[in-house]
Amino acid sequence: MRPDKKILRELLSTEGKENLQALYNKAYDVKKQYVGTTVYLRGLIELSNICSKNCYYCGIRSGNKELTRYQISYEEAIAEAKLCLQMHYGSIVIQAGEREDRTWIEFITKLIKGIKELSEGKLGITLSLGEQKLEVYQQWFEAGAHRYLLRIETSNKELYRSLHPVNHSFEKRLKCLNLIQECGYQVGTGVMIGLPGQTIDDLANDILFFYDLDVDMLGMGPFIPHHNTPLKYLAESFSPLEALTMGLKMIAACRIALKDINIASTTALQALHSEGREMGLKAGANVLMPNITDTKYREGYQLYEGKPGLNETALQFQKQLEKRIFALGETIGYDEWGDSKHYQKKKN
Repeated sequence: MRPDKKILRELLSTEGKENLQALYNKAYDVKKQYVGTTVYLRGLIELSNICSKNCYYCGIRSGNKELTRYQISYEEAIAEAKLCLQMHYGSIVIQAGEREDRTWIEFITKLIKGIKELSEGKLGITLSLGEQKLEVYQQWFEAGAHRYLLRIETSNKELYRSLHPVNHSFEKRLKCLNLIQECGYQVGTGVMIGLPGQTIDDLANDILFFYDLDVDMLGMGPFIPHHNTPLKYLAESFSPLEALTMGLKMIAACRIALKDINIASTTALQALHSEGREMGLKAGANVLMPNITDTKYREGYQLYEGKPGLNETALQFQKQLEKRIFALGETIGYDEWGDSKHYQKKKN
């Protein structure tokens, strides 16, 4: 049943420590009932910060001339996938700036096939590589990728236009989400929470957008201003606590409304609070994406200010993560793909 917008607005408007805790507890109960308390890990490779887009909020936007651009080699990416396998992460996420050139498309195809071969098909592969043509999505799906994350950032067309140059199209992005679905991927999207000009109404509509699109997974995060973007002026008025609270409320509302989808607790939450990711799990999220990118590249992939773990190796992080997850009373789905139960239900 389609969620009730009035109820969504009420959930997102929750205030006061006790009321917020009650909201998170309710979301956690829904999570336990529909997806359980196993956390699924996706080893994240930030493959390249070269981007053709110039979004006003993003640190790797093409207009950021202070950024040193990089692209990880095939051999390095394969080594990172091997590490992911050794650490028993069931899946990998390949993320990068948006590009549509043929060289890049073929490089990604080769990499997907290489990871499949290396892991003998054991590693699940999620892509987060932006807008592409149908044949490119098909090519990557046939090569072995099976999940695709393309964030809409906001379902409000006017707000979308205010955050992007005129040559960026909301309609094209939405069409790409439909193409991804058409290819057979598990479809993921998400929004930024706390954007300038965004209202509770917008966020409630975002959740209805997720429902109507029938998404399988969500990757959402709080908006955090970056000093090398047109929205840097918002840094002075930025409140980390407000951003964190709104991010957690959105996770909780999405879990309550959408029940059996996968929801990631993103790194941006940890940028706002040292235990932000764990708080996300307690508010209803069930996926984490530990960064397995070589530390020498991480400084070059800062979409927002204050990104944590820039110098922390994948192995160091894994030990801390285990402790924190077990302390919550949850388990880790090692060597599991952790496919969206929502997606599995649709298939059956």
